[in-house]
Amino acid sequence: MPSVAMSLHLPASGDTELLGAALAQALPVASGSALGSGLVLYLHGELGAGKTTCVRSLLRALGVTGLVRSPTYTLVETYATPALTCVHIDLFRLADESEAEGLGLRDLAVPGSLLMVEWPEKGGAAVPRPDVGLHLSYEGHARGARLCPFTGRGERWVRHLGDDTRLTPYVSNIT
Repeated sequence: MPSVAMSLHLPASGDTELLGAALAQALPVASGSALGSGLVLYLHGELGAGKTTCVRSLLRALGVTGLVRSPTYTLVETYATPALTCVHIDLFRLADESEAEGLGLRDLAVPGSLLMVEWPEKGGAAVPRPDVGLHLSYEGHARGARLCPFTGRGERWVRHLGDDTRLTPYVSNIT
């Protein structure tokens, strides 16, 4: 597994939005690297930890101007941007992995796509493997975020994110 990981302390909800925007700017496709297969971001965290807020901000930073819905009931929402096709997936309501198989999620991880998967553990092997895992957690009245790459592309993504000076006040650790 690649060696870089990043932890952040996010005192306000606007800071979670800033993280989403910074993730968009740091995308390997945004920094000039062509995507072979789709890029996959796992989002972990309790209800209300900021997963959808982060995704919404990421999509806005990529140029999505229309309504950005939480896919809690639809399970999958797709957004076209000039650079790539973004797919926001929320598996919270699934009872088991067999329900995820019917969604064909692995087929969505095609070149030029970004899959953002909330509650990926509910999809098991039906969910494409992640490039980066984002864990959002409660820290008192604030939130914490930890980004862990799982691939070389994921490591580049997190490294580019670490170069974003807007995040400097929030970074508590880079390993």
